[in-house]
Amino acid sequence: MLDVLGPDYEATVLPLGHDEEGEVVATLVRRRAAGPSRRAVLYIHGFTDYFFQTHLADHFVAQGFHFYALDLRKYGRSLLPHQTPALVRSMTHYFPEIDEAVRIIREDDGNEVVVINAHSTGGLISALWADRVRGTGRVQGLILNSPFLDLNVSAYLRSMADLLVWPLARVPARTVLPLALATAYGRSLHHTFHGEWDYDLAWKPLTGFPVHAVWLSAVRRAQRRLHGGLNVDVPVLVLCADKGLRLRDFAPEAHSADVVLDPDHMARWATRIGGNVTCVRVPGGIHDLVLSAEPVRKQVFGEMDRWTRGYLAGDAYQGNANSP
Repeated sequence: MLDVLGPDYEATVLPLGHDEEGEVVATLVRRRAAGPSRRAVLYIHGFTDYFFQTHLADHFVAQGFHFYALDLRKYGRSLLPHQTPALVRSMTHYFPEIDEAVRIIREDDGNEVVVINAHSTGGLISALWADRVRGTGRVQGLILNSPFLDLNVSAYLRSMADLLVWPLARVPARTVLPLALATAYGRSLHHTFHGEWDYDLAWKPLTGFPVHAVWLSAVRRAQRRLHGGLNVDVPVLVLCADKGLRLRDFAPEAHSADVVLDPDHMARWATRIGGNVTCVRVPGGIHDLVLSAEPVRKQVFGEMDRWTRGYLAGDAYQGNANSP
């Protein structure tokens, strides 16, 4: 069916059964390359997010990739009226939609090379998923944009979160943690405030979604699993900003730093993902690096292209009329 982004995009609903709230679906968005290709990129968003970054699709399509994006269960296009946004009890609950998306990309659409490009929480989920499917050849690389590899709080609060990880997992599902709401990032992005981007504020609200106790427990368990060391067997590119700031309210500095997560955490834990990891710190980058100022995102795209040419330039490029 036609996607909300217009005639260049198709959307396919992926039925995923039921959970404690009822029916569950995910949505796979597709934009085809202009010419024949056997390469594809699958984009996976982060928390309080969905796919709207058409300039990211433009870039990969221009490089000869078919472009796909997955709105995970209870996000964006996949959020149903009876559901609580982003509410899951485990990051592994997202594996079925990634499995099905990759199956469609490879089997139904005939792509031989699949690269996952994932942002923030999507980066954490994708790393765990890639570790689970290692040795199967289902994915050929990961590009992680500011992956959520640790909590952006003090060491003391991280320790407290670790002590509470299992008690938090057992509270009623809709229990919301009393955390202060920050608007700095949202106001730095949306064009009606201090940004240049237009997106649906119902699907990506300025203050983010409420943080449920069971969700935070799921995130922390996933992070601790990664900290213990994964064995992802494909090349990984980790991109993050060169600096982070903690801001609740908007300030001009929000346009040139990560005000959501700590890039030092990303750099620290990146090598725990696998044995072939490249980490690049991007000066002036923000949390979603492809939403940074134009000169910065140009560098981000350049880093992606350089890494792609270096690690995926073998047989998969042969016979592709659009290959660089």
